[in-house]
Formats: sequence, structure tokens, C-alpha cells
Amino acid sequence: MKHYKSWSGLNKQLSGLLCEPLKNRITYFLTRYHDVHNSYGRASIRLDGKELVNFSWVEAYKQERDVHNRWKETGAWDFDAPELKDKWDKEATYSEYDFLEAAVDFLQLPIQEALSSENYLVRVFAIMDRRVGKRTLEAIMKTEEYKSYPMWVRQFYELRLGIEDNGSGK
Repeated sequence: MKHYKSWSGLNKQLSGLLCEPLKNRITYFLTRYHDVHNSYGRASIRLDGKELVNFSWVEAYKQERDVHNRWKETGAWDFDAPELKDKWDKEATYSEYDFLEAAVDFLQLPIQEALSSENYLVRVFAIMDRRVGKRTLEAIMKTEEYKSYPMWVRQFYELRLGIEDNGSGK
């Protein structure tokens, strides 16, 4: 994973990029359980205090189980297998490390690249970004490509498009 100095600094950067209607409504959360073996942790994205999606060490175990099961079936030990990535994307099977990696990647990408990233987490950060203007949002709305995304991703698109469409912050 690429390096970041502190969660508070990363969180401040991510929160600072939120579009105006989502400022103070969307929050990013990360905690680590340092006294637990391997310093397990948990991350989430919340709207008005309600968790919309979470990422934890439990998901890392699910990924390992899927890779192990695939190995038993095919003899291939591959975390990058397309069918596994598709399954994990659909079910949001991501750990807090995946969340952190996506956040760091997002901050290093131009906004247009982030919007078309293969990583759904990067796209989630991007759609809520203040650098995404009205014309880009209109184009996204017009193509309706986001409707084919997994529900956990689509909810962020619908949130942003709904806010922009009715012009309100709530």
C-alpha cells in the first residue's frame, strides 16, 4: 500500500474534497484495534451518522476464503482472478486496507481518471468530489452507466445526482 502520514490527515483531505451539499453529511471512519493480533481494523462511509458501507478485517478473511476455495477447485492461488474481483466488487468485500489504499490512490488521481477508475471505491470518492461539475454530472445522468454498478456504489451516485438535481442539501 502507498504510504500516508496519518488517518486524521487523510480524512481531512478526503472531507475537504466533498461537494458542498455533502460537507458535514458524509463522514469517513477508520479505527484500528491495536491490542488485537494483526491490529485489525474497520472503516466506513457514513451519511448523517448512518453507515452506508463498511470495510473490515472480516472482509479480508472472506477474500482469503474465496482465494483458498478457488485454489482447491483450480490449483491457482490468485488474489487477482477476475471472477474473484467481480464477486468482491459486487458484494463490497473489502477490508479497511482496501479502503485506505483506494483513498490514497484517489487523492493522487486527476478527477476524470478517478471517475473512470476500475476500483469502485475510488469512484465513490470521486462522485462525491467538489471538482465534479454540473456538466460531468449531467453526462453521468444521461448515460446512466452508474445504474449497472453494484447497489453499494450506486447509492453514492444516486445521492450525489439527487442532491444536484433538486438543488438541496438534504
